Amino acid sequence: MTTGQDLELVSLTKRYGETVAVDKIDHHFRAGSYACLLGPSGCGKSTTLRMIAGHEDPTEGSIVLGGSDVSWLPPAKRGTAMMFQSYALFPHLSVSDNVSFSLKMKGVEAATRRKAAGEMLELVHMTDFADRLPDQLSGGQQQRVALARALITNPQVLLLDEPLSALDPFLRIRMRSELKRLQQELGITFIHVTHSQDEALALADEIVVMNNSIIEQAGSAREVFNAPKTEFVARFMGGHNVIALPHGHFAIRNDQVRLTEMGESRIAGKITGVEYQGAHVLLNVLAVGDQEITAIVPEEIFFDNPIPPDTDVGLTWDDHALHPVTA
Repeated sequence: MTTGQDLELVSLTKRYGETVAVDKIDHHFRAGSYACLLGPSGCGKSTTLRMIAGHEDPTEGSIVLGGSDVSWLPPAKRGTAMMFQSYALFPHLSVSDNVSFSLKMKGVEAATRRKAAGEMLELVHMTDFADRLPDQLSGGQQQRVALARALITNPQVLLLDEPLSALDPFLRIRMRSELKRLQQELGITFIHVTHSQDEALALADEIVVMNNSIIEQAGSAREVFNAPKTEFVARFMGGHNVIALPHGHFAIRNDQVRLTEMGESRIAGKITGVEYQGAHVLLNVLAVGDQEITAIVPEEIFFDNPIPPDTDVGLTWDDHALHPVTA
């Protein structure tokens, strides 16, 4: 299996008439990393992935893989492979024939195709299903076949478009582990599009947050979650409040906001909602200035002294927990 190579996007832009889907983005994906493009629907992440794959032509800019500009090469010639959200398996072909289909199109002889397909199916733990048809497989099994079919082309970069969205929650978590195992075992670059914050945090070496056709922030999962740079990133990643203070706007994690006596508080408010969430209780507070602030209290502490809605409370935090954000 080929090891991954660096992938660089240079002023990459995609327009559809007057609509700008991707707006002059620059980014360097490190070889052998697992990167997640994260953002809401319509932010440009899937269009970016399709341009990397060669299924969309850029309006402007370049896609550089391993030092070579591949922007105008056809998908089969650029060193990438894409796994589609729908899996797109051929219903009339066996699992083995689905996996080896691209080799057949290249004129590879049957014995070599079968051997390569067998190796890929072993990699994704699907050897026993080689002779089945796709409709005889579960959703998770179909996903494994689609992965094997993409990997048989020996790509330097594997592109995954919402690969877990069709799976039930339990299987989704299981398949996250499988994707991470495969990426680490193969050593190739994975670029994975998702709108799920949990998915990105669980999988990514690097999270690239997109919004309104641009990259808002990129960095390690911990960096993006713990130190968001913009209000959008703080709110979209979840688990944060954005608080307006006299010296600016700041993000702070919900679990770093504490209840305190009114005289010791940084800001006063009234509890508007109480949600039990198992290990903790989430308190929604309407603070001074009509700011909605969320605090998390450990379950055992809250139920030692429960606080009902409509109670006036004080909130406080440590200064080091605040991260300045831009609008």
